[in-house]
Amino acid sequence: MTLAHNSNRSFSARVNKNYSPRPHAGQQAGGAQDVFSLEKPLRLGFVGIGDQGSWHLDIALGIPGIEVPALCDVDPHYLHRGKRWVEESGRPTPRLYDRGKTDFERLCAEEELDAVICATSWEWHTPVLLAAMRNDKHGVSEVPLCQTVDEAWELVETFEKTGKYGTLGFKNVHNALTNMIYHGVFGDIIHFESGYIHDLRLVKFDPEREPWRLQHSADRNGNLYPDHPTARAIPLMDINHGDRFEYLVSLSAGAQMLNAYAAHYFGGEHPFATREMKQGDYNATLLRTVNGKMYTLNFDTNTPHPRGITRMQGSKGVVISGSGIGQRIYLDGVSPEEHQWEDAEPYYEKYEHPDRKQYIPPERDALRGHSGGSQTPYRWYRLIRALKDDLVTDFDVYDSVTSSVISPLTEQSVAQGGEPVEFPDFTKGRWKSRPTFEQQYYKG
Repeated sequence: MTLAHNSNRSFSARVNKNYSPRPHAGQQAGGAQDVFSLEKPLRLGFVGIGDQGSWHLDIALGIPGIEVPALCDVDPHYLHRGKRWVEESGRPTPRLYDRGKTDFERLCAEEELDAVICATSWEWHTPVLLAAMRNDKHGVSEVPLCQTVDEAWELVETFEKTGKYGTLGFKNVHNALTNMIYHGVFGDIIHFESGYIHDLRLVKFDPEREPWRLQHSADRNGNLYPDHPTARAIPLMDINHGDRFEYLVSLSAGAQMLNAYAAHYFGGEHPFATREMKQGDYNATLLRTVNGKMYTLNFDTNTPHPRGITRMQGSKGVVISGSGIGQRIYLDGVSPEEHQWEDAEPYYEKYEHPDRKQYIPPERDALRGHSGGSQTPYRWYRLIRALKDDLVTDFDVYDSVTSSVISPLTEQSVAQGGEPVEFPDFTKGRWKSRPTFEQQYYKG
């Protein structure tokens, strides 16, 4: 089998001889109150404070010791709403950056910040992070981190040159499943299946929410949103930490559903009722690792359905979860009925991750923005720990670009009729010796 190469950049051009690993945030931490008791303020700038970004901003404003000196957005409504929230929290009035789509560059150059939080539309994630890193600031972004293979390499190279990271730092990597794998409950992991299965037709056609998603569906064809499921897969499969993705193949179904939705709800004269849509209504991608594991990654945001199902198969058993079915498990020689599912909840309680077990954040007012909630999320607790102690986030630069670069690689495979596409090794061989996420944690 001949693999299609995905980048013409030479290996030597990617290697920085001065690179040395930075400490990782995986080690054991103290309680939530210890992490949130900041000896010195953490200064955060926010770029993009609409639906998702306003949620992150509200989380930060509820953490004592977090300063928010600067906000950037292209929408005056969001910008001035954010300004009001900062002032209402008792903090000084932030400086506003509103001189067009690239004014984040001025923010990164002029402000003294520990990190920049990015929640813009997709195409600006890499530019915002690179601007932060090149101006001596860490960058943490919503998904996806990058849109192209070259952007992925640029993020890696900039991290290795500057020591400042750009990551998907809001990803949770420690949970009951990773703890069960660490303790050998499932044996060797063989296959993981998940996906972004989420009916987003209404969101795509809503001009007040995320209309840019619709444009991606019109222009591209592949798995356009791999990070939510893949951020779960990477810690479970030891990707970049003892194993790595070797290649993938990807296929898409035909594209009819968005045209039909536009015609049904907006009439046959609507421009998207007849416009050719490139994104197939269902995309399936298979990834194989160097050590022989399989990852099935599905993508469907165009059809009517409940949320998707996740399944992990090991040599000693299997676990499955999903909307309407809960969490089910079968362990060979352990489950009471042969080849019959049982409730996974008792196992999740027994193997609750020690870091999550000790995380009991104080209650606070209901969070405004996309995801809601009434507690500071665990993912922000881990991010604050990393920033406080000058550690790389749990989900580091290599893990982050590995997750996001799946998107352009699947576009290449789909365009070539499902031909295999070689997966870049962003660690440049270091995956062989990098400890797993749970080894890092328990080592502490």
